[in-house]
Amino acid sequence: MSKFTYVIKRSGSIVPFNPERIANVIYRAAVSVGGRDKEKATELAQHVIAHMEKQFDEGYKPHVEEIQDIVEKVLIENGHAKVAKEFILYRQQSSQRRQFDSRHFSKPLENIPWGKVWHSLDWAVTHHLHSIDLMNERIKKGDFPQIVHESETVYETQLDTAAELIKERSSELKMVMVSGPSSSGKTTTTYKLEQRLKKAGMRFVPLIVDNYFFDLELHPKDEFGDYDFETPQALDLDLINNHLKRLAEGEEVKIPYYDFKTGKGYPDRTPIQLHENEVLLIDSLYGLYPDFSKDISLVQKFKLYLEPLLQMKNSEGNYLRWTDLRLIRRMLRDSVHRAYKPEQTLLHWHYVRSAEKRNILPYSSTADYIVNTSMAYEVPLYRPKLLTEFAEWEKKYAGDPLREDAYERAVRVKKMLEEVDPIEDDSPVPGDSVLREFIGGSTTNVH
Repeated sequence: MSKFTYVIKRSGSIVPFNPERIANVIYRAAVSVGGRDKEKATELAQHVIAHMEKQFDEGYKPHVEEIQDIVEKVLIENGHAKVAKEFILYRQQSSQRRQFDSRHFSKPLENIPWGKVWHSLDWAVTHHLHSIDLMNERIKKGDFPQIVHESETVYETQLDTAAELIKERSSELKMVMVSGPSSSGKTTTTYKLEQRLKKAGMRFVPLIVDNYFFDLELHPKDEFGDYDFETPQALDLDLINNHLKRLAEGEEVKIPYYDFKTGKGYPDRTPIQLHENEVLLIDSLYGLYPDFSKDISLVQKFKLYLEPLLQMKNSEGNYLRWTDLRLIRRMLRDSVHRAYKPEQTLLHWHYVRSAEKRNILPYSSTADYIVNTSMAYEVPLYRPKLLTEFAEWEKKYAGDPLREDAYERAVRVKKMLEEVDPIEDDSPVPGDSVLREFIGGSTTNVH
């Protein structure tokens, strides 16, 4: 029995002390540098607790920063310098994000595609769609089908441009990577891009990156038993990079198969090879992550980045958050296609955001082209689907220090949905729209 009962979070909240969290944070840092030894992580966590018991009196409530200081010390003293370095780096980056105050832009954030954002805002202003109030006015006038048409047209135009850029480099390309954060519309966009390029005579070979997942038992878990898939280290990056390099050189490789029902991977299952005039087509969260394709020359790969960069203000003058759009999209998609309840998605979203901030968003500037996949009409469709649930979650998680993230998101999204005029009839939305990937009714059979 540990003599510690409670821990003080950075927010000041007092929560029950859970020794498993220490083992999990050590294992998570180890995974980031290629380690997969859970027993060692548990052993090191016990060392941390022993240090705490020497340092603090009975009944003391340690602050999370004090515990993390001891974790650093234990890792270094036990010869785990690489893991300690990763843990220290993670703490520094997290601290910098917390200190950033969005009211004072002393310098632009590097992970925001400002050029694309400006063009998206200009489009929204031109079409009187840069605030919820203006959108509601247009909806009241019966303009919803026209808003759908305008939004879909600008999206399709972006895909035309991306296809042209790829065609210009077709003689040297070996792979096209469609990347972006969760629920940014990669599946539909990849499909539409492939259709355009097929007409230009290009032939594609798909690579399913999910087959490169490590076995489920090797993934980190939190104190709620939730597995963390939201990290590039959940994938065998060394094997992916090796296969990409060999495929680019014309070799045949046998890709693994991952069984999501059992959480097990099976090596050397499916032979794959690039023949003349064929290009590898990759749809992946981490297509821009450096280690994903570090041995592939820049001329051999085209990197497309997607994100729903909606430029629309609420009644308080604040822009709607792109992450909230993607949260809703993922809730709708996973509830239908992955038997994952919307509430589970809300509770898991802190993993999604943490991984995005470290491993996806910082590399958006390395893309060859960026596509804004937001639709100005999407929020009105979401209100009748999820407003009731968000209102329930706001009440359920109010005052729960272990679910502060879920509560804050529920409050914000509920307010956003309350402000928009609801749209029940989605018939004006084309069957091949990127939104059909989430709201259902797709005629492309992608999800």
